[in-house]
Amino acid sequence: GDLLPADGIMIQGNDLKIDESSLTGESDQVKKSMDKDPMLLSGTHVMEGSGRMVVTAVGINSQTGIIFTLLGAGEGDEEKKVKKGK
Repeated sequence: GDLLPADGIMIQGNDLKIDESSLTGESDQVKKSMDKDPMLLSGTHVMEGSGRMVVTAVGINSQTGIIFTLLGAGEGDEEKKVKKGK
């Protein structure tokens, strides 16, 4: 049930299954392995297993950050709204 806070590449894992429904909309859990699918994305939840990853992107540079920026909910937009309100 842990939320992944950053994007990364799995370097060690044991039967790792991830819920990527927040990004893809698909309710199926995705099995991750270092051989076939080592990418772990921020905003997804670990449902089973354990693992370690090397962080490759955080914040607005992560996949979740890019999606939020494209939808107009980036950090820069929030800062502009606060400045306009003052």
